[in-house]
Amino acid sequence: MALLWAAAWVGVAGGGEAQQAVHYRIYVSSESGDIVSQLSWDGTALKTLKTVPVGIMPTDIDGPHNVTVSPDGKFYYVTIAHGTPYGSLWKMAVDGDTLVGRAPVEMFPTTISLTPDGDLAFVANSDFHGDHPRMNVVSVVYTPQMIPVTSLPACDMPHGVKVNHAGTRVYVSCMNSDEVLEIDRASLAITRRRRTGVGMLPQAMPMGHGGAKGRGVTVHDACSPTFVSVAPDDRRLYVACNHSDELLVLDPATLEVVQQVATGHGAYNVEPSPDGKWVIVTNKKDQSVSLIDAATLTEAARIPTTKPFPHGVTYSPDSRYAFVSQESKGVDPGAVSVIDLVTKTSVASIPVPLQPTGITTLRLP
Repeated sequence: MALLWAAAWVGVAGGGEAQQAVHYRIYVSSESGDIVSQLSWDGTALKTLKTVPVGIMPTDIDGPHNVTVSPDGKFYYVTIAHGTPYGSLWKMAVDGDTLVGRAPVEMFPTTISLTPDGDLAFVANSDFHGDHPRMNVVSVVYTPQMIPVTSLPACDMPHGVKVNHAGTRVYVSCMNSDEVLEIDRASLAITRRRRTGVGMLPQAMPMGHGGAKGRGVTVHDACSPTFVSVAPDDRRLYVACNHSDELLVLDPATLEVVQQVATGHGAYNVEPSPDGKWVIVTNKKDQSVSLIDAATLTEAARIPTTKPFPHGVTYSPDSRYAFVSQESKGVDPGAVSVIDLVTKTSVASIPVPLQPTGITTLRLP
């Protein structure tokens, strides 16, 4: 997990004047190394400052998968995939990178999302290594004291989770059961489900060439949604379809699909820019990211990444830059790359070891 400082002077688009960028840090979790890597970005160069170890099992990999920052900027939260016997959610102090508390969750927690007041954390437990089909849960944690509140039976392999900006609804993308769920924050109950495809599970097959019914996996119609994000104004949901190579745009009022946008192969994570102008989809099987114009819902550019497996994406607070984590491949380290959203090009990259995955931005005062 990496901290990235940036206090850069950047040119104003279309002019020669310069303005000072907002100070921010970026955290990137290294899942196979149990570390926090600290990077700096000055608008020109990306540098490694330090690494911070995390985890409790010295002879095994704990697997920090995802990271997010509290709304007040004082803490960051990390999902630890393995433990005794389940995973956990860690609360770390921004000042000093010290462990404040831990809460038990379930099998292989992946992504985290916090309510705007910072009181509740919603954690998707994907259970990559268990038997499927099965019902996995979404864990809800009261963060001031790191106390588990409830575990909501959700779906088969929930992977993405995102609270809307109003703090009233939580959305979950379910990879194997091929659906998006809506959770009501007040009642902590699942209120709606929306199918995104037929799913990756065995389905009854129609009469085949041999004239008999059989059973098979109808993956050709599957979305397999790996992540869901919410537009800054809460008026759209963005869902990455890992199998069908597309971005689904949903109306949160109805959960109906209003647009399908083709992406690169293996759409994985999706995140809109803070200003709402762009939506980036990481194409995990294509070594690229799709830059989507949020106004026209068309792909404005497909930008190659430096490593084969792009994973997560976050932005500078001014929406000038995007930062993309890329997983490792064997002994080859992963990376964090910088995309200039004005030129629509990758402008910098640095190796980050041991499978960098989750990535987020902390805005400083």
